[in-house]
Amino acid sequence: MSDKYVSPLSERYAGREMQYIFSPDMKFRTWRRLWIALAETERELGLDITQEQIDEMKAHAEDINYDVAKAREKEVRHDVMSHVYAFGVQCPKAKPIIHLGATSCYVGDNTDIIVMTEALKLVKKKLVNVLAELAKFAEEYKALPTLAFTHFQPAQPTTVGKRATLWMQELMLDYEDLCHVISSMKLLGSKGTTGTQASFLELFGGDQETIDKIDPMIAEKMGFASCYPVSGQTYSRKVDTRVVNVLAGIAASAHKFSNDIRLLQHLKEIEEPFEKSQIGSSAMAYKRNPMRSERIASLSRYVMVDVLNPMVTSATQWFERTLDDSANKRISVPEAFLAVDGILDLYMNVVDGLVVYPRVIEKRLMSELPFMATENIMMDAVKAGGDRQELHEKIRVLSMEAGKHVKVEGKENNLLELIAADPSFNLSLEDLQKTMDPAKYTGRAKEQTEAFLAQVVKPVLEENREWLGMKASINV
Repeated sequence: MSDKYVSPLSERYAGREMQYIFSPDMKFRTWRRLWIALAETERELGLDITQEQIDEMKAHAEDINYDVAKAREKEVRHDVMSHVYAFGVQCPKAKPIIHLGATSCYVGDNTDIIVMTEALKLVKKKLVNVLAELAKFAEEYKALPTLAFTHFQPAQPTTVGKRATLWMQELMLDYEDLCHVISSMKLLGSKGTTGTQASFLELFGGDQETIDKIDPMIAEKMGFASCYPVSGQTYSRKVDTRVVNVLAGIAASAHKFSNDIRLLQHLKEIEEPFEKSQIGSSAMAYKRNPMRSERIASLSRYVMVDVLNPMVTSATQWFERTLDDSANKRISVPEAFLAVDGILDLYMNVVDGLVVYPRVIEKRLMSELPFMATENIMMDAVKAGGDRQELHEKIRVLSMEAGKHVKVEGKENNLLELIAADPSFNLSLEDLQKTMDPAKYTGRAKEQTEAFLAQVVKPVLEENREWLGMKASINV
């Protein structure tokens, strides 16, 4: 269909698995599972519900008669009651007990929690695979010296692999937050129109002990440890805020990575993947634009801003519930997940195909290394009989002269030649050039990378090893 709006999140960015999680089919199948869990719980707790009725519901849990539900909704203008009706058409024996004692939020809100939990698990799976790809990259380049930057100005060297651990460290923080939120997800349960379970008090003749068993039993049947102990009609919308906050954190980490890759590609040190027939520009045929990294940044900004939606929704709910959350929630929560799904696919794809140019990296580093080696040179000159304070001033002056040589005259860095020509240092050009081994100036970058991979990343990858091996395909 080309004559109506279609969300780019589903058409261009998010994967099929995440799209299914937020699909109508996933939602309505989950509704039926919840109705079965409720009926089973009520039967097990003594209500007059037969196994035959339960079996009939189970027989039609998957073959949803969407045509019947759609026609009914046109009449009654209520999605839940339309699907209760459609389920009852398929299950005439169970019809009288479907949705017994429940309110619409029983299926609506519990399904939202289930869907978000499944989506969080998929995000975790993809995040782990991004970490796995970055770990391979960091291991391969852990010892390759590169010019580091502070304020995007040349600074003391690091290694390409060590820089990758900085990207990973941020993702590890996101991973910790993600695990916490997944482990803390609870169902609403079945608490009635204002959260008081008044309908169940009626159904079970005021038996408080029996009513206390309803929510735990439903939670267990649906694969959750527990339900929120108190609620109004809905689960607290603060849950949505916690969930989307985690997604926004992942987006922020990915955005930082994409910035670094775009800057490195400008420097011609590292490039994102570029396919053989890919066109970078309609006008400038030579261009290799960092399109994937730019898309990561673009989607990430969307998610970081989207986090305000559930936050405002949570803050503006009135008493036991209002319905001004519904339209916003239907858009903001799924779109945050779909965007993050696309971001992680892009992240995985970019890291898997990063192209490193060691000679360009070395050339840039070597052009700046004489400045960074001045402290070592000064120490060698002192050992050769020089005066530390006098040498410090001379190096400062010579560094300014070499800087002018580079920036004003556009020539190569000649600091070593200037120092060799000054007898105060008592060092030959050959002596000075021996100090130009980049590995001498990267500190513990290699060792830090090895320790980080072994102690921090490897345990996470080992814990999730059954998920490893994903490859992301993207729509360019």
